[in-house]
Amino acid sequence: MNERIITGHTGLTGLLGSPVAHSISPAMHNESFRALGLDYVYLAFDVGTEGLPAAVEGLRALKVRGFNVTMPDKNLVCSLCDKLSPASQIIGAANTVINDDGILTGTTTDGTGYMQAARDAGHDLIGKKMTLLGAGGAATAILAQAAMDGVAEISVFNVRDNFFPRAERIVDQLNQRTKCKVSLYDFEDDSILRREIGESYILTNGTSVGMAPKTDACIIRDPSFFHKDLVVSDVIYNPEETKLLRMAREYGCQTFNGLYMLLYQGAESFRLWTGKEMPVDLIKAKYFTR
Repeated sequence: MNERIITGHTGLTGLLGSPVAHSISPAMHNESFRALGLDYVYLAFDVGTEGLPAAVEGLRALKVRGFNVTMPDKNLVCSLCDKLSPASQIIGAANTVINDDGILTGTTTDGTGYMQAARDAGHDLIGKKMTLLGAGGAATAILAQAAMDGVAEISVFNVRDNFFPRAERIVDQLNQRTKCKVSLYDFEDDSILRREIGESYILTNGTSVGMAPKTDACIIRDPSFFHKDLVVSDVIYNPEETKLLRMAREYGCQTFNGLYMLLYQGAESFRLWTGKEMPVDLIKAKYFTR
């Protein structure tokens, strides 16, 4: 067994958010550092928005290599960075910060993680049409990355809540900055939802509807919205199969959940910090067995 020895050269990475004690990120990153012989550690810090500015400046001063950011800190951290990636500029959120000699760059790897999870499940989304449900943090990260990667058309559905005006701004920016045709619709209009799903290669639930403990909830009420050639995905991974995915599978659709999105967003953060590829097969086998 390899014993981890902390030295004066050991680099620090970590996670900021609240709560964070449940996170699998420390396990997957520390196992990856160990496997590759990299002298880093990854720790979780329970920090909400009130303490975030001081925490970020402290990490900058301590010369940490980088850190992840989860809720409720993903939006505020953007104002604390010196630079933002194109995706983070568009959506106004970051889940990964890289520290290059005191210069903090914020980016989002959630969308990258989703696109890789789709490829991992055997689905090439480039040049095809997606219907995306939701306009919150996870959904907009997927939206921006999918549009930038080359998905041809994305129809976004959201209720007219506080996220709707923000979604309108994001959709406008993506239509200006990418070749993807992005449209935003009111989720309450069933006829448009049915039409857009009918024209889509993939339907993606980017909301928390159906997440444990409310596993009886389903964002699509009628399986007749599906078609046999539709791929249905969910960002949720607890439960492993949401009611949406179960309905879709029983209808004959191919499905995948959000488990590997979690893996691959972490793998992209790991690459940005270390320049090395996370040993994803090892991490899958140890922490993501289905």
